[in-house]
Amino acid sequence: MKVEDALRDVRRLFVDTAPVIYFVEQNPNFQSQINAIFEQVDAGLVRVVNSPITLAECLIGPMRSGNEQLQSDFQELLVRGAFTEFVPISEAIAVDAARLRAAYNVSLADALQLATAVAAQCDAFLTNDKQLKRVSEIKILVVEDLAL
Repeated sequence: MKVEDALRDVRRLFVDTAPVIYFVEQNPNFQSQINAIFEQVDAGLVRVVNSPITLAECLIGPMRSGNEQLQSDFQELLVRGAFTEFVPISEAIAVDAARLRAAYNVSLADALQLATAVAAQCDAFLTNDKQLKRVSEIKILVVEDLAL
């Protein structure tokens, strides 16, 4: 599916950890797809939504390597980005995450991400985890499946 088709009716896009890392670190395997998505974000057509799980997962590598600039880049994008919404995890999100984990046998981190996306009324969930495509509560977009 083409990126423009995938995002046609998407105004609020939850971005899972892997695509954020691909964008910030300019992963050559997915750079063209991710850049096409973030061009729509920069144009104000799509708002990125994420959670504390995304931030924590993105910071592990830079903290291990002592790369303070990369830590700052992730925090700037995820918490202070102009078209980014950082959604805290509430009790209601935690309960929904438990339901999603029970229903789909996904990891707790994935369940929390999905529940946050649903609670934040996102139109789609961008990931590179093909196993999440079986979740029916939200439209799942897999980076690897997207083309220009």
